[in-house]
Amino acid sequence: MKNRAVKSGLTRLLILACAVAAGMARAQSVSTYGTPGLLDIPTAEMFDDGTLVFTGAGFRNTGRATMTFQMLPWVHGSFRYAVLDRLDGPDSTRYDRSFDVHFRLREESRSGPAIVMGLRDFGGTGIYAAEYFVATKTFQDRFKLTGGIGWGRMAGRGAFSNPLSVFGDRFDTRNNANAGGISETGQLDFGNWFHGDAALFGGAIWQYSDRLTFLAEYSPDLYTQESTNDNFRVKSPFNFGAQYRFRNGSQLTASYLYGTTLGVTYSYFIDPRKTVAPGGQGAAPPPLVPEDQVALTRPRNEADIRDQLQTALEQEGLRLVYLSESGDTVGVGVENNTYGQAAQALGRTARVLANEQPPQAEYFDIALMSSGVPLSAVRVNRSDLYELEHDPDNAWRSFARAEISDTIPLIQGGIISDAYPHFSYRFGPYLNLSFFDPDDPVRYEIGAALGLDYTLTPGFTLSTGLRQPIIGTLDDSTRVSDSVLPHVRSDWAIYARESNLRIEHLTAEYLWRPAENFYARTTLGYLETMFGGLSTELLWYPTDSRLALGIEANYVAQRDFDVLFGFQDYKVATGHVSAYYDLPGDYHAQIDAGRYLAGDYGATFSLDREFNNGFKVGAFFTLTDVSFEDFGEGSFDKGIRLEIPVSWLTGRPSRNKISQTIRPVLRDGGARLNVRNRLYGVTREARAQQLSRGWGRFWR
Repeated sequence: MKNRAVKSGLTRLLILACAVAAGMARAQSVSTYGTPGLLDIPTAEMFDDGTLVFTGAGFRNTGRATMTFQMLPWVHGSFRYAVLDRLDGPDSTRYDRSFDVHFRLREESRSGPAIVMGLRDFGGTGIYAAEYFVATKTFQDRFKLTGGIGWGRMAGRGAFSNPLSVFGDRFDTRNNANAGGISETGQLDFGNWFHGDAALFGGAIWQYSDRLTFLAEYSPDLYTQESTNDNFRVKSPFNFGAQYRFRNGSQLTASYLYGTTLGVTYSYFIDPRKTVAPGGQGAAPPPLVPEDQVALTRPRNEADIRDQLQTALEQEGLRLVYLSESGDTVGVGVENNTYGQAAQALGRTARVLANEQPPQAEYFDIALMSSGVPLSAVRVNRSDLYELEHDPDNAWRSFARAEISDTIPLIQGGIISDAYPHFSYRFGPYLNLSFFDPDDPVRYEIGAALGLDYTLTPGFTLSTGLRQPIIGTLDDSTRVSDSVLPHVRSDWAIYARESNLRIEHLTAEYLWRPAENFYARTTLGYLETMFGGLSTELLWYPTDSRLALGIEANYVAQRDFDVLFGFQDYKVATGHVSAYYDLPGDYHAQIDAGRYLAGDYGATFSLDREFNNGFKVGAFFTLTDVSFEDFGEGSFDKGIRLEIPVSWLTGRPSRNKISQTIRPVLRDGGARLNVRNRLYGVTREARAQQLSRGWGRFWR
């Protein structure tokens, strides 16, 4: 019965991994560990820069699901979830989580091989812990030879004394990574890396055709732990396989492993730069009306002028909240509820203004707004629109001519009289996923969600979010937290069991601008599923700056398990100072330092890779004054996060995103409040750095 549950959970995990995938052609072999390799051993190859690879592999009593991301051209990282039956006894099942990293030391050349250094399972339980150096050389484009030296798990058959011992006796001995038990897992065991005996491995790949590839390898892995309870036997170090590559770029490998078992591996490749529906399926922008025809269609009455402009913007999915005219300049403030790229909203607004305003209006100041609060403004010359509309280089040329500033001055009476109060709602299904419960790899909940927002005046919004679960397995968990810290997150199973209709949030929020380059927020109410109280925030973020600095202070109480109106006795003051920085290229770094919900002090370090279309892949870790022992399983908070724009999947304009954070384990240390509308997320799309990244959509 347990084995069927294990297989069902692993199947759901693999289905989830493939559900977000969009294929691409790729001639890269992937091992059972989900990294560049043959069958079980690694190669010195890299995926294309930015590639995401989802891999599922299965053979006797072992299933592995791996996500690998090519973070840089010379380094990739992997997160793996493995289900191992009978590892700890005849009726046992081990759910194992591990991380890998793979560095290229030398790129392949005509005269020499590529060389890579790798760390396998360097931050997990140590079941798969190994380090290696490997070299790969390609001959005649279709034949590849690989050879390397490994330590740890890769130093089984044919092991010999560590050649690194020439640098000191400390390399002679390797400790048992699992000696400390499960509570010790998750630490970086620097003292074991490249220590102990070593062994050689190698193999060959022959690409018979564009579709079919044959693989053979010598692996020193003895599967010692798996063999303890006779759940896996190794008779031979030689593995053989055949790989078929499908037209969408995915690949299926059938293998005969270690002389005893058959295996299958399936890998799906995603290029985040390539949308599922390339070219987009949204409506085309309005064509520019010649200037001499604009005056003929322009109403004479001021109210009619405003109404016609509002209607034209609404047709483009934009909301007009501010309008002023002064000499040769027209200023507007718009709220973008449609386009994932703010630059596209700016381009649509500029076209509408050119088609609606009289010829004497030479400049358009377009302010991007949020809840009636101006974020930044872009000045567009009307003549540039006509000159560059059909220019093949119109994207970068129009951006070079645009003037981006903090905001336009809001003159008295500028806000449209009927813009506020404003009511909006959202209704639809939701899917909530929970990964890596030791009793079930994937838990889910499907239900209906309703969101209501009522903006009374610019910046002041009353908001609520309701959820009604319909089906799922989140509330099936009977686990009881063993945390010695206040249970600020680890009682999630109780929240799922004891709640039905939930008030996800119920808040009064005020956003405002205290000074140039500054933004402020105050939120009061039920802030998130587990906590309610008061949250305040101040952000410094110049329009043309890569750097932003923020400070947040909160005083919150823990909500009752039914997620309605009551509170528990636990109260805490929490807050952080934050630094955000746009690194060159596609990378973004963030540091948050302060006090967390369990009362612990420390810092969270985050690094994300963000593509121009909004697709994001990132990783984070948190270190606080909570010891690894008190934190419990996992030792410290860490994880991977994905953010996929809905427009990437559908090709249609949308501001909605699918977000998922994958943690090896959810504990109480390093837990931060999940408050809505943090200022950096609200303001960032309107800054010069982000506008430049998405300016290619200005004309779309």
